[in-house]
Amino acid sequence: MALKANTVTPTKKIIVHSVSDPLPRAHYQRCPQCDTLFMLPVMKSHQSAYCPQCEAKIRDGRDWSLTRLGAMAIAMLLLMPFAWSEPLLRVYLLGIRIDANVLQGIWQMKEMGDPITAAMVLFCTVGAPLVLVCAIAYLWLGNVLGMNLRPVLLMLDKLKEWVMLDIYLVGIGVAAIKVQDYAFIQPGIGLLAFICLMLLSILTLIHLNIEQLWERFYPTRPATRAHDNLRVCLGCHFTGLPDERGRCPRCHIPLRLRRRHSLQKCWAALIASLIFLLPANLLPISIIYLNGGRQEDTIFSGIMSLASSNIAVAAVVFVASILVPFTKVIVLLTLLISIHFKWAYGLRLRINLLRMVIWIGRWSMLDLFVISLTMSLINRDQLLAFTMGPAAFYFGAAVILTILAVEWLDSRLLWDAHESGNARFDDGSAN
Repeated sequence: MALKANTVTPTKKIIVHSVSDPLPRAHYQRCPQCDTLFMLPVMKSHQSAYCPQCEAKIRDGRDWSLTRLGAMAIAMLLLMPFAWSEPLLRVYLLGIRIDANVLQGIWQMKEMGDPITAAMVLFCTVGAPLVLVCAIAYLWLGNVLGMNLRPVLLMLDKLKEWVMLDIYLVGIGVAAIKVQDYAFIQPGIGLLAFICLMLLSILTLIHLNIEQLWERFYPTRPATRAHDNLRVCLGCHFTGLPDERGRCPRCHIPLRLRRRHSLQKCWAALIASLIFLLPANLLPISIIYLNGGRQEDTIFSGIMSLASSNIAVAAVVFVASILVPFTKVIVLLTLLISIHFKWAYGLRLRINLLRMVIWIGRWSMLDLFVISLTMSLINRDQLLAFTMGPAAFYFGAAVILTILAVEWLDSRLLWDAHESGNARFDDGSAN
């Protein structure tokens, strides 16, 4: 179903779906991705709305009650000890059984002298899911006790891309295939708990509607009249006039025309990630000791070795570990250059590329998850031993930096550069 929307710029349409109780009134809204000001029509609570200019999702119609979210959080909390400490895989090597779990792999990385890389894996597989559960519990308890919920709501909007249990599950499969050439493997009891925890986290993140929570806990009068000073908050996505201190009237963070030092921070993170990607791909990322011999593998040689036994899994690792990081760097470099040189054409393509790297960026952590789990499967006390190489830290740092670079880039600058180039919004073809 499509509804017409009265926009401040040329008339567009806004797409909405589903049915339920209508929202209070039509109001003006700025898109947080392109800064277009338009009239958001009266909507029903389970409808989704998209920007009439760039087609960014402005309102998500998926919504679970806080009670249901709390029930999911309790279920996740009960599963976490089993998913993290119980064996995910069991290896039988020379008649000895070795159990591998999430926490043991992280501890092995720390014991091998790389606590920073271990901390990266710990945050994405343990820290972020635990923070998600605690944040939902805080919302429920804080609402009852009248506590300040603004910091938690702001954090939840940024937390979604850091919960990487689904990527770790793929890493379990890759690690099992890599080790099966040396030992007999069986699934452990913790694998079922981990799969359930992963599914619950995905369902929770899908139905965690931050905008609905903001409207529930901090209802704020929307803008019903067009005004040149109306600004959109990148924290809570509310459109309104700054208060007397220049802050968003709903979440109280400073309202600025554009994100402060966006280009400088994005350039710094991009250049640093480029520097880290060189040793990440040239140095060995894993080292295997077999019968006293030492075999070092870079990212690419490890993929080629994996391709000899399972080409499909090798293709997945190639995409996650090589194609995705370099694609993100190339896309970010193109976007930053287009902003500086005010490119007039290809805006729609660049916007879609930015959304693509936001979606795929987190999958680059797959290689570190595989290393962490493999280290817990094989230790130095056996004839077969596995440890990570120096490239692991550089690779993890490059992945984190590219994720931050995408986060720090204010996409509205692309539209500013496009408008200053005196060209219309197009599909990449010249007039």
